[in-house]
Amino acid sequence: MSDYKPTLNLPKTEFPMRANLAKREPERLARWQEEDVYGRIRAAREGRQKFILHDGPPYANGSIHIGHAVNKILKDIIVKSKTLSGFDAPYVPGWDCHGLPIEHAVEQEAGKAGRDIDYNTFRRQCRAYAERQIDNQREDFKRLGVLGDWDRPYLTMAYRTEADILRALGRIIASGHVYKGLKPVHWCLDCGSALAEAEIEYHDKRSPQIDARFAATDAAKLAGVFGVDPGTKPVSAVIWTTTPWTLPGNQAVVIHPEFEYALVETGDEHLVLAAELVESALERYGLDGRVVGRTLGDRLEGFYLRHPLENRTVPLLPAEHVTLEAGTGCVHTAPGHGQDDYVVGLRYDLSIDNPVRGDGIFREGTPHVAGLHVRKADEAIIAALTEARALVQRSPIDHSYPHCWRHKTPVLFLATPQWFIGMDGDHGEGLRDRALAAIDGVSFTPAWGQARIHGMVEHRPDWCISRQRMWGVPIALFLHRDSGELHPRTNELIEAVAERVEAGGIDAWFDLDPAELLGAEAEHYERVSDILDVWFDSGVTHAAVLESRDELQVPADLYLEGSDQHRGWFQSSLLTSVALRGGAPYQGVLTHGFTVDGDGRKMSKSQGNVIAPQEVMNTLGADIIRLWVAAADYRGEMAVSDEILTRMTDSYRRMRNTTRFLLGNLHDFDPARDALGPDEMISLDRWAVDRALQTQDEVRAAYDTYNFHRVYQLVHNFCAIDMGAFYLDVLKDRLYTTPAASAPRRSAQTAMAHIVEALVRWLTPILSYTADEIWAHMPGARDGSAFEAEWYDGLFPLGEDAALTRADWARVMDARAAVSRRLEALRNAGSIGASLDADATVFCDAPLADSLAKLGDELRFTLLTSQAHVRPAADRGDAAVEDEAGGEQTDETARIWVAAAPAAGAKCARCWHIRGEVGTDPEHPELCGRCVANVSGTGEARCWT
Repeated sequence: MSDYKPTLNLPKTEFPMRANLAKREPERLARWQEEDVYGRIRAAREGRQKFILHDGPPYANGSIHIGHAVNKILKDIIVKSKTLSGFDAPYVPGWDCHGLPIEHAVEQEAGKAGRDIDYNTFRRQCRAYAERQIDNQREDFKRLGVLGDWDRPYLTMAYRTEADILRALGRIIASGHVYKGLKPVHWCLDCGSALAEAEIEYHDKRSPQIDARFAATDAAKLAGVFGVDPGTKPVSAVIWTTTPWTLPGNQAVVIHPEFEYALVETGDEHLVLAAELVESALERYGLDGRVVGRTLGDRLEGFYLRHPLENRTVPLLPAEHVTLEAGTGCVHTAPGHGQDDYVVGLRYDLSIDNPVRGDGIFREGTPHVAGLHVRKADEAIIAALTEARALVQRSPIDHSYPHCWRHKTPVLFLATPQWFIGMDGDHGEGLRDRALAAIDGVSFTPAWGQARIHGMVEHRPDWCISRQRMWGVPIALFLHRDSGELHPRTNELIEAVAERVEAGGIDAWFDLDPAELLGAEAEHYERVSDILDVWFDSGVTHAAVLESRDELQVPADLYLEGSDQHRGWFQSSLLTSVALRGGAPYQGVLTHGFTVDGDGRKMSKSQGNVIAPQEVMNTLGADIIRLWVAAADYRGEMAVSDEILTRMTDSYRRMRNTTRFLLGNLHDFDPARDALGPDEMISLDRWAVDRALQTQDEVRAAYDTYNFHRVYQLVHNFCAIDMGAFYLDVLKDRLYTTPAASAPRRSAQTAMAHIVEALVRWLTPILSYTADEIWAHMPGARDGSAFEAEWYDGLFPLGEDAALTRADWARVMDARAAVSRRLEALRNAGSIGASLDADATVFCDAPLADSLAKLGDELRFTLLTSQAHVRPAADRGDAAVEDEAGGEQTDETARIWVAAAPAAGAKCARCWHIRGEVGTDPEHPELCGRCVANVSGTGEARCWT
């Protein structure tokens, strides 16, 4: 037997089958850095229309987790896809560097500032700590394949940025939005500072719920409103609260003016309760009672009650925030301990009293609880109420309560002197309404994000921007010691301080001798010691970064962060931008969900279900994480587990193998020398290019609309179905057996070259390492890298002159699938071996029959059988079996019957087809006729339909 293997055109490529990503990716990353690939991209896109994705800065503390990986990869996919679309899309990564977590970390290392270490040294150590964290995170982000200006990121602790943050504050002050006030804010005892809304999360907490009497100063007069003579029985409004410790700060009891209230006689007293809550209240008290009178809440306004713990009176006042969800309808009001209470206090000029110090201790002189910690005060208050015969009932309750997101501990609502950005009224300058209007002009992905942030802005309180810490941008203001007013030259002074900060950092403010700026006036002014909320730092990066870097611009095209940032960075950026320039800092906002394990559970170290990106990169490779991010629907929770990543590895392998097949069969193909024009190509090859064109149109649309899971589906299906299960499977025979430089083979190679040029670009934003590797093995001369390329424009449609249309090829693929199913059944029954052992006949009617007939002798190659025929459906015999696995056919003309039997003839030793002419050529008795022509003649003739 002769060896015909050397006459075959078998694939050859140095593109390895095994990706070995964990080893090869770091090598490729080192080359990107050495060759300054990011700089080359910028040069390639210079002068083009910009697309700016502004990086929401991660916090410079701790190693990155899988959520960080999701965030950065999504950003990188977008930037790279926009670059493919021809945009100049720079990516400047950033870090949020100030704030309490870094202070706490340094305190653990070096001790308390002012006690164990001086303040300047402490701040220097905070800066050094943040720098170390940034270096660690940066290496992991780069390892994920994220391209960006990593050598010049923006840092909120950079001197220039700190100065520009301060300048932004000055501009907002000049616009009239900033004021100082005594107002209740969320206060964390562990932080020792006020918290922003975005630093609050809600968890269940067990608290004592109590009902307490506030006795009327004039029982007869109050009962008279209900049309009742109480006689000698006292009349009390009953309040319900889960925070007994706030009762020392009580200044009023409020009722809803439109609710109906009842006077309930129970035993030797009368109680005022909301009519709808009488039954549930009496059940809670374990009392029997009867309603003896009713009235609307607005008729109760102006009556006075005795404070149950102190010798003073408080008014009954109307307020719309009272609800009937729980309690009594009579709400204890302490303006120093609650936002709604504070609003009532302002409206009725109540005292904004907060008897609790910042360390949680009640001030001296506070009845019953002076010197007690607030967390131990509830029992003392309850005991005092019991002694005063004011306690109606007490019981435990589990309820949702605000907690510090850092310490996971319950926070307090305390009125403290703070700096605020006002949303409405004298200090708001219409900020709320203007922010709501700006939201309407922003494109949100997913669309529900617009309603979410709209609702949050609509109902949010004034923004407390001051913190009582030391590692942060200072609120560099001078206040008159007597009047408390800002210095009249505040704008000028802020710029003077900003210049010093730009030169020497924030220590320049803390070390400043006020006389340097104020001269003789210094003795009349005091320096503000507070620092800015870190959400202000990151919130004004549209001014401190986008406005200050030449390659960037404001508004940005896109902000992209997790869904929690509707109340965080998206909102702080929106409010400051509206205050500064009257509009949103972004044209679009994209949010992604959080990561969970394969069972939908939140990831935590205690449950052992954490997936660390570093471990995945070191085992499977970064491209597998990137593929998972793209494949997951980021609009909801994103499940990740070892099993899910294994499935991603299988999908990756399918795409890689498809590409390897293409490259392996292009080893001797030079596009400039060997490519055929569309009119010179075999119909099947033109179909493949057309199918790639259709896929590319869908891929580009999916990238443009940020539907990356759709990109994954399209590319995966193209590789697995269009290519792997059909085109490349059919193509092998022609590629391997026809002469190397023959038109049939060059036609196939031309199609494959077009396809790989398109495919590598589809993959580049997602499988960046792999795409760059593919690029290095592609045929033809090429400059730069895949990251500098634009979408491939060499694909072409079938055209109106095509012998087989898209509809024809769709029918051909249906028929091929039907034949494959029939052959599989025969193979399982032992009737045939490989598909090339078969002679298949397809029985069908027009238009399917017409489409198959157009293929001529190409039909057998398409069906992967040695012989193939098409017959009318009416000619089918008992051996023909109707194909039902393809789904129920409602169109009679689409029905297919298949008959198959062992092919007659001998097996060709070269192409393995079974043909009757094998053995007829004396020089090559083991070959079929076409293989003889391919080996010793001018090559076989193919159907060029």
